[in-house]
Amino acid sequence: MTMNVSWEGDAFDPDCPTRVVLDRVGDKWTVLIILILDEGPKRFNEIRLAIGGITPKVLTSTLRSLVADGLVTREVFAEVPPRVEYGLTDLGRSLLEPVAALSKWAERNVASIEANRELSAS
Repeated sequence: MTMNVSWEGDAFDPDCPTRVVLDRVGDKWTVLIILILDEGPKRFNEIRLAIGGITPKVLTSTLRSLVADGLVTREVFAEVPPRVEYGLTDLGRSLLEPVAALSKWAERNVASIEANRELSAS
């Protein structure tokens, strides 16, 4: 469920919860999970295998936070064995465009950034 509220945060105010939101959406695992779920609902292991390098513990924690934040849904199916799928909410979908843009920027500029790191290390 998405709630509509009538105030806006101020990311430069150290007491504003906007900073917590920036921490969440700026996390590399959040970015990757949002991008993976753009393809449609996925099971835990599908997400884990698609991302690569994420531990089950970190994936569990990140998914719980994304569900609590209202960005991701968790649907449990009454089957044997139980099946759980994660998908994007409308709020989560609204994050796709900025996250995709950030991901593309990183992919286009990683070589330059790596080259600059090598130069500054020498």
